[in-house]
Amino acid sequence: MNRPIPGTVEVAVRHVLSDKVTGFLVRTRTMIWKDNVFRVRRPQAGKQTVELTCPVCDASLLAEVRTEARTRRTRIILRILAALCVIVFFTAFPYAVHVGGETLPEGQSLPTLFPISIVAIGVSFVTAPALFVQSRIYNGVSLLDAPRPRRRHSLRPVRN
Repeated sequence: MNRPIPGTVEVAVRHVLSDKVTGFLVRTRTMIWKDNVFRVRRPQAGKQTVELTCPVCDASLLAEVRTEARTRRTRIILRILAALCVIVFFTAFPYAVHVGGETLPEGQSLPTLFPISIVAIGVSFVTAPALFVQSRIYNGVSLLDAPRPRRRHSLRPVRN
């Protein structure tokens, strides 16, 4: 197992060879790719643009690399947002159950906060896991937008 070198990050440049979606009601996506691992040096401050070359098609890809401190800060922020979504979910859910289960006199409508709590439940139910997963895989390296021939590429973090 490779030991990470301080001040660097490993990323995999993934070249997508084929991407097919099949099925009507149950859709299945099949992707075939080839990837190579690159070790990229982190900048001392700010962010830096680096050039990576795809070994399959020799396309030049531009990636933006952020400092270790900025990456750590972003991961912490994503986890805090995920925790806030969990708090919102577990606060709004009992409220919606309580208010939604009440029998109201004729002509009286539900409080304005009820539909807001229903939306908050739905949004936080989807957002909390997505933010948490993103906080685990975020490594501070992102692929910059590329012209047409380079769009069949992606950067993936390498877990040690």
